Amino acid sequence: MSSRSERACMLCGIVQPMKRFVDYGCPNCESLLHFQDNEEGQVQDCTSPSFEGLVALGQDNRNSWVARWLRIDSFNPGLYAVKVNGKLPPHIISDLEAQDVIYRPRDGSAED
Repeated sequence: MSSRSERACMLCGIVQPMKRFVDYGCPNCESLLHFQDNEEGQVQDCTSPSFEGLVALGQDNRNSWVARWLRIDSFNPGLYAVKVNGKLPPHIISDLEAQDVIYRPRDGSAED
Protein backbone atom coordinates (compact mmCIF):
# COMPACT_ATOMS: atom_id res chain seq x y z
CA MET A 1 0.00 0.00 0.00
CA SER A 2 1.17 3.50 -0.67
CA SER A 3 -0.21 6.83 -1.70
CA ARG A 4 1.35 10.08 -2.77
CA SER A 5 1.15 11.78 0.61
CA GLU A 6 1.66 8.86 3.00
CA ARG A 7 5.25 7.88 3.72
CA ALA A 8 6.90 5.42 6.08
CA CYS A 9 9.97 6.20 8.16
CA MET A 10 12.76 3.84 7.11
CA LEU A 11 14.09 3.64 10.66
CA CYS A 12 10.97 2.96 12.74
CA GLY A 13 8.30 2.25 10.10
CA ILE A 14 5.67 4.75 11.27
CA VAL A 15 3.36 5.85 8.47
CA GLN A 16 2.15 9.43 8.27
CA PRO A 17 1.61 12.13 5.66
CA MET A 18 4.72 13.83 4.26
CA LYS A 19 3.48 17.14 5.67
CA ARG A 20 3.35 15.68 9.18
CA PHE A 21 7.00 14.54 8.94
CA VAL A 22 7.98 18.05 7.82
CA ASP A 23 5.82 19.92 10.35
CA TYR A 24 6.33 17.72 13.43
CA GLY A 25 9.07 15.22 12.56
CA CYS A 26 8.98 11.53 13.38
CA PRO A 27 7.48 10.77 16.81
CA ASN A 28 10.11 8.06 17.35
CA CYS A 29 13.21 9.13 15.40
CA GLU A 30 13.24 12.92 15.41
CA SER A 31 16.24 13.16 17.75
CA LEU A 32 18.19 10.90 15.37
CA LEU A 33 17.01 11.90 11.90
CA HIS A 34 15.90 15.54 12.30
CA PHE A 35 12.98 15.55 9.83
CA GLN A 36 11.22 18.64 11.11
CA ASP A 37 11.36 21.54 8.62
CA ASN A 38 13.72 19.54 6.38
CA GLU A 39 11.48 18.34 3.52
CA GLU A 40 14.09 18.35 0.77
CA GLY A 41 16.77 16.47 2.69
CA GLN A 42 16.03 14.07 5.48
CA VAL A 43 12.32 13.47 4.84
CA GLN A 44 12.93 12.54 1.20
CA ASP A 45 16.02 10.43 2.02
CA CYS A 46 14.75 8.67 5.14
CA THR A 47 11.10 7.97 4.38
CA SER A 48 9.57 5.89 1.62
CA PRO A 49 6.29 6.21 -0.27
CA SER A 50 6.47 2.46 -0.90
CA PHE A 51 5.45 0.17 1.94
CA GLU A 52 3.36 -2.93 2.60
CA GLY A 53 0.87 -3.78 5.30
CA LEU A 54 -0.24 -1.66 8.21
CA VAL A 55 -0.33 -2.40 11.93
CA ALA A 56 -2.00 -0.08 14.42
CA LEU A 57 -0.10 0.29 17.68
CA GLY A 58 -2.01 1.72 20.61
CA GLN A 59 -1.03 2.43 24.19
CA ASP A 60 -2.30 -0.98 25.33
CA ASN A 61 -0.77 -2.97 22.45
CA ARG A 62 2.89 -2.53 23.35
CA ASN A 63 3.13 -6.05 24.80
CA SER A 64 1.63 -7.72 21.74
CA TRP A 65 3.65 -10.33 19.87
CA VAL A 66 3.12 -8.39 16.64
CA ALA A 67 4.67 -5.26 18.17
CA ARG A 68 7.64 -7.31 19.42
CA TRP A 69 7.99 -9.08 16.05
CA LEU A 70 8.07 -5.76 14.18
CA ARG A 71 10.31 -4.23 16.87
CA ILE A 72 7.86 -1.41 17.49
CA ASP A 73 6.93 -2.31 21.07
CA SER A 74 8.88 0.67 22.49
CA PHE A 75 7.53 3.18 19.95
CA ASN A 76 4.74 5.74 20.13
CA PRO A 77 1.18 4.71 19.19
CA GLY A 78 0.35 5.06 15.50
CA LEU A 79 0.18 3.20 12.18
CA TYR A 80 3.28 1.22 11.23
CA ALA A 81 4.27 -0.43 7.95
CA VAL A 82 5.01 -4.15 8.10
CA LYS A 83 7.59 -3.71 5.32
CA VAL A 84 9.17 -0.46 4.10
CA ASN A 85 10.74 -0.56 0.64
CA GLY A 86 14.10 1.19 0.48
CA LYS A 87 17.10 1.67 2.72
CA LEU A 88 18.64 4.65 4.46
CA PRO A 89 21.52 6.35 2.62
CA PRO A 90 25.03 5.26 3.70
CA HIS A 91 25.87 8.63 5.29
CA ILE A 92 22.76 8.40 7.50
CA ILE A 93 23.67 4.84 8.53
CA SER A 94 27.17 6.07 9.45
CA ASP A 95 25.65 8.89 11.53
CA LEU A 96 23.42 6.37 13.35
CA GLU A 97 26.36 4.04 14.03
CA ALA A 98 28.30 6.98 15.48
CA GLN A 99 25.39 7.41 17.93
CA ASP A 100 25.45 3.65 18.78
CA VAL A 101 22.14 3.05 16.98
CA ILE A 102 21.85 -0.27 15.15
CA TYR A 103 20.02 0.12 11.83
CA ARG A 104 17.99 -2.85 10.65
CA PRO A 105 16.41 -2.22 7.24
CA ARG A 106 12.64 -2.66 7.31
CA ASP A 107 12.54 -4.01 3.75
CA GLY A 108 12.88 -7.65 4.78
CA SER A 109 16.61 -7.92 4.03
CA ALA A 110 17.82 -7.76 7.67
CA GLU A 111 18.98 -11.03 9.13
CA ASP A 112 18.73 -11.63 12.86
